[in-house]
Amino acid sequence: MLTIQQIKEKIEAGLPGSKVEIQDPRRDGVHLKAIVIYKGFKDKSLVEQHQMVYATLKEELKEELHALGIETHEE
Repeated sequence: MLTIQQIKEKIEAGLPGSKVEIQDPRRDGVHLKAIVIYKGFKDKSLVEQHQMVYATLKEELKEELHALGIETHEE
């Protein structure tokens, strides 16, 4: 199972220059929230922004992560 740090690093690697915070509001390690600040979100719709984040964790979302909430902000 991925750690919160590994998830953070995967998103940051997939979106170079992004700032990522991963929260675990239920403290169960499975229902997580990613807050992502990235200059590449400029002129992208909210759906496109979320798709960009999900793309960095494509394989993990199939098996390891049960739920990932996403909050995005343009830098």
